[in-house]
Amino acid sequence: MAVILASGSPRRKELMSHITDEFSVIVSDADESIPEGESVEETVKNLALAKAKAVKSKCKETDIIIAADTVVAYDNKILGKPNDKKEAYEMLKSLSGSTHAVYTGVCITKGSKTDVFAQKTLVEFYELSDEEINAYIATNDPFDKAGGYGIQSKGAVLVRGIRGDYFNVVGFPVAEIHRRMKDFTK
Repeated sequence: MAVILASGSPRRKELMSHITDEFSVIVSDADESIPEGESVEETVKNLALAKAKAVKSKCKETDIIIAADTVVAYDNKILGKPNDKKEAYEMLKSLSGSTHAVYTGVCITKGSKTDVFAQKTLVEFYELSDEEINAYIATNDPFDKAGGYGIQSKGAVLVRGIRGDYFNVVGFPVAEIHRRMKDFTK
């Protein structure tokens, strides 16, 4: 039995090492486009399931595959990764002084057994001046992160507080995954 992380994210790889040192990485080639009409929670669960299925076909029946997808949602609208400085500015300005939700969908699968779940963490931002937003954008930190910020990096200075799992905001709810993985190792 091998544990396979279906993600190319360096952050998820680092967080997976908090659970076990014995795992391999196979990057999923699943379609990650966001469908219309689904709730945010259903979207992240379906994206995680699609990633796991794409990798499962390359693995043994006895392997445990773990896939995840994280989005930032404000007013029930999903904020993806910004494509440019203007889009990053707009995202961060909308989050300024307010609370938004970060959802991570996770799929753990082995053989015919599959567990798909989502976790939600609320994140409150300080009121941000244009200077603060532009200075953060100038670090180039926003461009590979959902919602245009990384709580685990320079974006930490934007965050007033959180309610929920910090690691969920980073993109991998470590404790919940660890607990649910136990059902797959019996």
